[in-house]
Amino acid sequence: MTIALSPSTPVVRSQLTRKPIPIFCFQGNFRTCGNVVCWAASANYVSLRVGARRLQPLVKLSWGKRRGVVRCATIEEIEAEKSSIEKDVKERMEKTVENVRSNFNSIRTGRASPAMLDKIEVDYYGTPVSLKSIAQVSTPDASSLLVQPYDKSSLKAIEKAIVSSDVGMTPNNDGEVIRLAVPQLTSDRRKELSKIVSKQAEEGKVAIRNIRRDALKAYEKLEKEKKLSEDNVKDLSGDLQKVTDEYMKKIDTVFKQKEKELLTV
Repeated sequence: MTIALSPSTPVVRSQLTRKPIPIFCFQGNFRTCGNVVCWAASANYVSLRVGARRLQPLVKLSWGKRRGVVRCATIEEIEAEKSSIEKDVKERMEKTVENVRSNFNSIRTGRASPAMLDKIEVDYYGTPVSLKSIAQVSTPDASSLLVQPYDKSSLKAIEKAIVSSDVGMTPNNDGEVIRLAVPQLTSDRRKELSKIVSKQAEEGKVAIRNIRRDALKAYEKLEKEKKLSEDNVKDLSGDLQKVTDEYMKKIDTVFKQKEKELLTV
């Protein structure tokens, strides 16, 4: 859209020059809602105010012989930049929550769960692979695990991996499957594990804060490039804090659930 302002346009103030400016041609996606009451510039950048609203973002100003042309980043370009940052933030925060949940699941609570063996890697024909990728793990009852390999020749390697892990269970290999008895936790062991999951939850929160910090730096970079104004960045920072708080609550939720499992006899 092009808006031509003639010398008869009321109340036009310039911080760049005291001389009258005969013609302006503004190119960009601007919506008008009344008379342009003022415009202001700093160095080579200009912002417009229509009625009581400031038109964002700041835009670069270049001069020709008879007119000045203001070129701005389009709304679509700015939205694409913002959407990319927001998408990356949510994906990384979601992955962080999943990592915390996965770490919690690998800690036994006295009740059998296939997730107890999620962290175990097996040397399968010279290649380290996760146990769950080469065997099916089930819970015949609340106090035992059953490991059924897809390839029976891997039984010895699976048994060795379980023995060398920190799951604290002794495998029983009958040549067909491996059975694991889940021992009950002592009171002291439950408290010790509770401290471990608390530490893991805090590490997850630190990771969430670091993701927020990276996003803020990305917004500040856009501001320096004059694609976003200071007001834009403040608004986006507020939205970012809401997303951060949301994922902090998710970590608190999975932590409380795990803590309850650990302390319930």
